Amino acid sequence: MTDNDLSRRRRSRLQLLLVAAMFLGSFAVAAALFFGGWKPTQTRNFGRMLDPYPMLQDIALTRADGTPWRWQPALRHWHILVPAPTAADCDARCASLLDALHRVWYSEGRHAERLHVLWLGELPATAPAFSGLVALQPQPEVEMRLPERASVAGVPVYLVDGSGYVVLHYPAGFDPVQLRKDLGRLLK
Repeated sequence: MTDNDLSRRRRSRLQLLLVAAMFLGSFAVAAALFFGGWKPTQTRNFGRMLDPYPMLQDIALTRADGTPWRWQPALRHWHILVPAPTAADCDARCASLLDALHRVWYSEGRHAERLHVLWLGELPATAPAFSGLVALQPQPEVEMRLPERASVAGVPVYLVDGSGYVVLHYPAGFDPVQLRKDLGRLLK
């Protein structure tokens, strides 16, 4: 074997080791960050991610007309949950919130069929009628599991997956555009 062949072999091995080190090194860094408990300080979503996720699947929900409403995880729908205050406390701000949620639902276009707005409580008199709106009877047990309740500042909104896990929280007075952006990433 000549010195030239030996040099070529060493170079080939060195290149192979360098490629393997780059691959395994990045994997090792990712594993160290994951198992070390590191979490990014910012995420792409606008709503606040809840940890742990409150589960609502075990609560029997009833539509406003008295028929039962069930979670259907196989359909992979998303739900915007609104725990509305009583009709006496729900004035023009509830009507404007419902109008904004109707616009968010409508903006999803062909994906809107995979989105439901679950309104817990009495609908405002000026509520827009759309196929994604599901009026539910008030359920105190649901409201007890949520991190914030309706207040003078407004009504909070929650994003719930198809299995009944509350994933994101939007505080009272949130920007509906932020909810639409989060839904755009989830529904597509």
